[in-house]
Parts: sequence; structure tokens; C-alpha cells
Amino acid sequence: MQLSSSASHVPYNSGIDYPVPSLSGTSSASSTATSPPRPNPTTAGTAHLVDVFQAVDTRPPPRQITHRSDHPAPRLGIAAQTNPISTNRFYANLFLGGQTQGVWTHPYSVSWSHGSGNARSWGMSISQIDDYQRAYGPQNQAIPGSPVQYFINPLGIQSIILSATELGDATVLTTDKLEASSVSANLQPQASSRSSIRFPLVQGMGFVTGVYTDLQPAIQSSVFFRNVAKSGSPRPGVFKYTATLEDGKEWLIYTIPSNGQDSSFNLTSNTLLQGPRGWSGTIQVARNPAGAPGNAIFDRSAGNYAVAAKVTGGVNTDGTTAVYQLSWTTEGSSTGKPLIMFALPHHLSSFGPSMSSSVTNICLTTTTKGKATAVIADSWTLVESTLPKDIGFSPWSPATGSASHFSSTTISAIMGAASNEINQDMGAQSNLNSMYYAGKALSKFATIVYTINNIANETSLAQQGLSKLKAAFTLFTTNQQMFPLVYDTVWGGIVSSASYRDKTNDAGADFGNTHYNDHHFHYGYFIHAAAIIGFLDPTWLAENKEWVNTLVRDVANPSLNDNYFPFSRSFDWFHGHSFAKGLFESGDSKDQESTSEDAMFAYAMKMWGHVIGDASMEARGNLMLSILKRSFQHYFLLESDNTVQPANFIGNKVTGILFENKIDHTTYFGGNFEYVQGIHMIPLMPFSAFIRSKRFVTEEWNAYFAENAVTPASEVAGGWKGLLYANLAIIDPRASFDFFASDSFDPGWLDGGASRTWYLAFAAGLGGF
Repeated sequence: MQLSSSASHVPYNSGIDYPVPSLSGTSSASSTATSPPRPNPTTAGTAHLVDVFQAVDTRPPPRQITHRSDHPAPRLGIAAQTNPISTNRFYANLFLGGQTQGVWTHPYSVSWSHGSGNARSWGMSISQIDDYQRAYGPQNQAIPGSPVQYFINPLGIQSIILSATELGDATVLTTDKLEASSVSANLQPQASSRSSIRFPLVQGMGFVTGVYTDLQPAIQSSVFFRNVAKSGSPRPGVFKYTATLEDGKEWLIYTIPSNGQDSSFNLTSNTLLQGPRGWSGTIQVARNPAGAPGNAIFDRSAGNYAVAAKVTGGVNTDGTTAVYQLSWTTEGSSTGKPLIMFALPHHLSSFGPSMSSSVTNICLTTTTKGKATAVIADSWTLVESTLPKDIGFSPWSPATGSASHFSSTTISAIMGAASNEINQDMGAQSNLNSMYYAGKALSKFATIVYTINNIANETSLAQQGLSKLKAAFTLFTTNQQMFPLVYDTVWGGIVSSASYRDKTNDAGADFGNTHYNDHHFHYGYFIHAAAIIGFLDPTWLAENKEWVNTLVRDVANPSLNDNYFPFSRSFDWFHGHSFAKGLFESGDSKDQESTSEDAMFAYAMKMWGHVIGDASMEARGNLMLSILKRSFQHYFLLESDNTVQPANFIGNKVTGILFENKIDHTTYFGGNFEYVQGIHMIPLMPFSAFIRSKRFVTEEWNAYFAENAVTPASEVAGGWKGLLYANLAIIDPRASFDFFASDSFDPGWLDGGASRTWYLAFAAGLGGF
């Protein structure tokens, strides 16, 4: 089969220009790209937008992936539901381990007290942390500005607890209605009891709400009540209390009995505000830092609360702008009253013009995302107007777009490396006991083949490499690798069989893939490799599209109509980035270590969508990349004027590992600066210059890797050295190219997912030479 220079079908005006080589078998020393004819745009969803949430597929996973119903992580206290459960969501601690670790909705966190604290409560405790309560790690004097290594927020502060007299050591915690941005947590005195407190937990919720059924409310505090004052009735059926705690914080408490009648709550001790027996109704709690104006806003919204969230959106047909909405389903005695929700900084910066009148001056500190701002609206409209529609497989920069011309000198240097690397044993390098490392190898060889074919125009050599690459990939599509994939029917996903087959049942095998860790990192590399193979040989798609789509669905299923996978397992549409942690109990909740591999998945999905003609998938990838760029610049990749993260931390330039409760400038595998900074670079791909601004890369390089910095790149060993110099291409492509073109270049400076071929092309493409 001959190599193809373009995808068989492009569904809308993607803006991607691909180099189109001659397929005659001849080559030239210099390469200039031309563009294939652009197809007429099509639409989906509405007359003007491509709907980015169309199902990829709804069929069962392919037959070669067997089903298993014995996942090692049990579904603890989870009610039966039709749709698979989002394993990587903010609420996972509710059904993992002892069920007592925190759940962060931002700006609040909640946790099951389980008899702990001064109040010895069995209810749901509520906390909201202010800046002054953080603890900071040691300063690193070697880094300019001497930033602290980490900051962490205190755990176990039970400011307000929504409980009941009947709750005790027989209390059970269950969950139901588990969706992407919401869950219902339920406390019952005993498993068989008809009495309960239901807590609808939704990301960004303005109140913490407890819905009581036939219980005696016990509103408690382990911080101790200093004073509780009855504060009137904002409207009929809603009764307000203002509680001041011994830490000086003021909390608003609204009681809304089902019968509408005032039933006094009495302060019986400094830990207990008690209601009447047999009470049914709703209790809502909120922090108000905005004085009388804030009180008025909360008063108007009391009785209304979100129970579920939905994301919708589309991209205009020229691919330049996306509009997406976060909207909420509400319940309560005051539905129809204004809904109060908290927005994170990246939301505010992307709000459409219609949102300005809904933003309030109520701001509360979150644990790791700066200040959250209260917004009065049932839905938010957000706009991304710089979609990376023209990023393709070739090197790309914001200034010049996709590289289209490479000099004869550059081509000669590229082929000097490629002629060796294309002959490496692709099968041996990819047939590994790790989906992560296997995917990196396949992606590496795919970029080499693309570079040879579409940049150097050496189609005959590329053909040979493509044949070997397809053979190596077939091991996985036929599920014959060392640890075959299985479809887990317990949680609903594609997982490595490593933890099943390991005699120790090691949950950490292959970075915890079996337990849903890092799926976007692992599978993104496979999807990228498949996109290049399918681009070069469209006939390959017929037999392999379903398998690759299954990986896409596992990580980023966009539709509730797909009953085999949860909606958007990894990417969190509220936070604007993915979380890597799967089914592991964690005191600091979900986390992410690598922004670049998060972006790699979105990029790979975008390109796969382009190749298979899935307009929705391609547009969704572009939207995700744009949102990732925004959220990374707010929270992860820290330029000197960043105002979101603490001022004494931003000198680190990257977060390291961002948890929901702390940020630690380190990695899971070591604290070397090349590791901590480098894990946010890898892999260097066409999207890198989109995600990583020149200003950021310059600041980071000068702080860490310049010759006079703390860790000069010239002194770094192993594959991290090559990564650092490839990253340098974003700001100094000539220096980067010269490093890889040097006669003294050591192949040991490349990690298993990188090639000298691609790094040379990457640097030259960004430099335009």
C-alpha cells in the first residue's frame, strides 16, 4: 500500500495544511509544502456550530478485548445506576477506602466525620480554607526568588457539620446519581433506615446542602460556636441563622422545613445547634465574606441548589471559535430563585459578554485554584476564540503556523538521523509490560515515519518504516501484548490486565492503569501513532478504527448515549484540565503531574478525529487544547505575573504535582529539577508551542537550565537532557537544532519516546530553516 499525503476525508474547515510529497519514489534535497484542496464546511448540532459532544460510538468494545467482572476495587456503597461511574472524579473518596477522606467542590470541601473531631459527629463536615491557614514548605534558595517547595491546606477542620441525633457508629454512607460533575452522598442511621440526609455535591456549588428525611437535625462544629443568632426569614418558609465560630469565621445557615413552619433550632452547647425530632426539610450552609451585600445575595438564593451539571458546546464551522456552556439542574423549595455557583479564575477569563452582570463581589479562597467568585446564573457561557485549528502533524508555532519549508541542509541532517532510527527494532521497543512505555515507543516511530515521508520526501524509506510500524501496532490491536487489555464491567473501562495477572495483585502495576490511573497519558500515545498511520495509509483505518476509538471512548467519551464508558473520564470540564488519579483513596484528592501529556491526549484525539473524518471529535480536541492552555497558564505554568497561585510559590515556574488540596514542586519519581520541570514538557509535539508560551519558556530556562542557572541543561544526564534542549526550540530553535545536529550527539540523551529525527525537524520547523 502506498503512503497517502492527506486524510481521506476532512469533515470541516480544520485549517490544517499538510506537506504533500511526491509518491513517485524520488526525493529532493529541499522540501516545500503545498496544501490539499479544502473541503466545504459542514455543520452539526446547530446551523452555525459543530457539536463537540457527539458520540464516538455506542457499540460494545471490539471482540478481542475480553470482559471481566472482578475488578480489584469494590464499588463501596454505590447504588446501581445505568451509566458507568466516573472513576477519576472529585467525589471518589466517598466510595474508596474508609470513605472518610475529603471531597473538594471548590471553594468548599466536605468529608464524612465518622465519629471524629471535637464534636464526635457522624455527619458530613464542611470546611473552607483561607489563605492564612496554609502551611508552606521550605524555601529553595537556589531558585531565583527562593520559592517554597510546596503549600498544603489543613485537613480535618470541621467548621460546620450537618448531622442528626440518630447518626452513630451504625451510620452508613452511600452514593448515587454519580455523574461527571455531581454526586448524591447519603447518610443513614442504619443500612435499612428510611431516614436519611442527602447531600447533593456539585462542583462550584454556592451552598452545602443537606436534605433531611425524618431525623432530628444536629448542626455541629468542632471549631466551636462562639455565637449563633437567629437572623429572620428572608422569605416565607426560609429561616436564617448566623453562626460565628471561635476562629472568627462567620457562616450562614438556612433551615427550610418541608411543612414551611418555623421550628426553632437551639444552641445546646458550643458544638451543637439542635433541631426538632422527626424533622424533614433542607439545611443550607455558606460562607459570606462580603458583608451585608453578600447576605442579600445568599438570602435571595436560599432554598435553591444544584443537583447535576451539564456541559454543551460547539465550534463554528471555520474552526476558529468555540462556545460552551456549563448549566445546572436545580431542586429545592425555591426553584426559580437565582442559583449561586462559584467560578474559578479560568472561567472568569473566558466568560462571554452576557455573563458580566451575573458576576458578584463574593470571593472565597480555594485550596489550589486561587479565588472562587460567586456567579448568579443557572448556566454559564464561555468562549474560546483562539482554537489551534491549524496545528497538524508538522512542527507548529503561533507566529508562522505549521512548518512548510525545510532547507536542503536541514533535510540532510534529518535524514542522517532518520536513516538510523527507522531501522531500530520497533517491535522490541514497543512490546513491553507497560502501556505507557509501549505507547511512547509507537508514537516515537510514527513521528519518524511522518518526518521521513512528509518533511524529507523520502517516501520509499518511509514506506519501509510504515510497514514495520503497522506490524508493531498490530500486536496491540489484536490484544497480544504482554498484559492484554480487558473491558472492566464493574466500573466501565478499558484497563491493563497487569494488576489482575500480577501474583501480588499490585495496584500500582503499569502506573496503576488497571485502577484507572493515567489513562489519558497512556492511550494518548497510541491514538497519536494511529492517527499518523491512518493519515499515511487510509486503508488501514477500516480494520483498526474501532480499536482506537475504544481508547478514545475510555478516556474522553463525549456522550451519555454511550453506556459502556463514563462521560469524560479524565478531562474535567469544570477545572479545565484532566486528573490522573483513578481508584486510589487520597487525603489530598485527585491530582495531575504532567500538563504536557494531558495536552498530548487532546492533540492526539484532535488529529485522530481529523484523520477518520469525525468533525465533532476534531473540534472537541481543539476546544480542549484551548481550555487546557488557559487553565495551565492560570494554575500550572507560572509566569512571573501570575496572581492565582501564592506569590511565594510561583518562582518554581511549574506546579509539579497539583492536587485538589496541595501543590508540591516534585514528581512521583524524584525531585530533580529536570524531572519536575521536564514532566510538564514531555512530549515535545506540534502543540507544545501553543501550550507553552515563549515568555514562560524563557523564564523557566533562565531560572533552571541556562549555563548560569541552578541546573544547566548542559550538565543534565540521560533522556532528560534531550528533552530540555528540544524544549529550548520554542525560544531558540537554532541552538536546539545545533545541539541535536552535533557530531558529538549522544543517543543516550534521548528517552524512549523521543527521536533525534523529530527533534531536528521540530527545531528547524520552529526556526524556519
